[in-house]
Amino acid sequence: MPRKKVSQETLESPRGVASFDEAKAWVATRNIDDVECIVPDQSGVARGKLMPASKFFEGRVMNMPESIFYQTISGDYPDLSGLAGLDAADGDLLFRPDFATLCIVPWEEEPTAQVIHDAYHSDGRVVELAPRQVLRRVIKLFENRGWKPVVAPEVEFYLVRPNTDPDYPLEPPIGRSGRPETGRKSFSISAVNEFDPLFDDIYDYSEAQGLEIDTLIHEEGAAQMEINLRHGDPLELADQVFLFKRTIREAALKHNTYATFMAKPIAQEPGSAMHIHQSIIDAKTGRNIFSGADGESTTEFFSFIAGLQEYLPAAMCMLAPYVNSYRRLARFTAAPINIQWGHDNRTVGLRIPRSKPDARRVENRVPSSDANPYLAIAASLACGWLGIQNGLTPTDPIKGSARELPYDLPRGLLEAVAAFQESEPMREVFGETFVSVYSALKQEEFETFMRVISPWEREYLLLNV
Repeated sequence: MPRKKVSQETLESPRGVASFDEAKAWVATRNIDDVECIVPDQSGVARGKLMPASKFFEGRVMNMPESIFYQTISGDYPDLSGLAGLDAADGDLLFRPDFATLCIVPWEEEPTAQVIHDAYHSDGRVVELAPRQVLRRVIKLFENRGWKPVVAPEVEFYLVRPNTDPDYPLEPPIGRSGRPETGRKSFSISAVNEFDPLFDDIYDYSEAQGLEIDTLIHEEGAAQMEINLRHGDPLELADQVFLFKRTIREAALKHNTYATFMAKPIAQEPGSAMHIHQSIIDAKTGRNIFSGADGESTTEFFSFIAGLQEYLPAAMCMLAPYVNSYRRLARFTAAPINIQWGHDNRTVGLRIPRSKPDARRVENRVPSSDANPYLAIAASLACGWLGIQNGLTPTDPIKGSARELPYDLPRGLLEAVAAFQESEPMREVFGETFVSVYSALKQEEFETFMRVISPWEREYLLLNV
């Protein structure tokens, strides 16, 4: 059977094709030498293999061990012996490319493409532990109701001077003026202009990969920036955040600067968030189900908010996954300490931005920028879905400041993991195996952290106790 001719539009597209044959033609048109076969792990780190393009199109299936999905951020592994659903022999999984994610790697000197892969067992079953599959599982809950969730992430990050010794604190980088940034410069255009060449590269790299930046602004911290992405399908937007983080780091390194997505990288500066705007569309009509025919808020809208209020504390370790994440959640800062909600109120965890009825949405301000985007979006949507499913009713909206209200969220990683493990709704939504593995992984990371003696301990305990 003759192969279908690939359209010129497909060949010129910067991102994504529909089939193996289209991918082969797309790569050939660009004289691609190598293909990066990448897989997001539980930390959002890109795992995978680099393969010559000719070998990639021989149709070989990439193999890697299942343990890539329970490796900690420090490279360690929790003890999962006896846990049902895992291969005790740590055998190979099969990884197949999702050609909708195919794009170039613009910072590489040699023509290189990248494509995100999905994980399967040898019998063809999807790997439920894989972060992309965790998100797909949640999206399916909405699809079963005839709905399509829509998200728009906002990702904050810091630019810092190169730091090769972790014993030393991070510092703001030197801009084009020759001076490091000091003070608060929220929304300052001149502060962004300090790093124009770096941001030019970010925009160029993003355009080359078909990544859509909506806006770029300077946030409150010294050399703290925020990139907002255009709203769309949750899996597509999670892929974009995953690739954006890598893109921003690479662009920064080109300019002898680090870009960091740590939640609280500098002690006296604000933390970095990944706010997630969420709405739900009726798949048949295209109507935003958060607004009725009269333009007023619907029952589903209020129940979605109530679900976030009820279940976010139990899902917290997916939104704030590291010990450092909880340093961001401090009273009297831009980060929320509660799960209250309010209209155009940035002191609460759940903000309802001003909008027209067809754009009514909920902004979840709880997640930190260090979170795996697949897991954070999955957790946030799952909590809202549970609220609708159970017909929950939210508290009254907060008017004025909520910063003096009590903490509603876990104060540390172990508390968050315990809440996750003990939550039956979390186990029902995400599955027993994922909850058990992810909890063990986070506990192992905490144990690794506890083996490090901090400067605070040397400062206050060394000669005083």
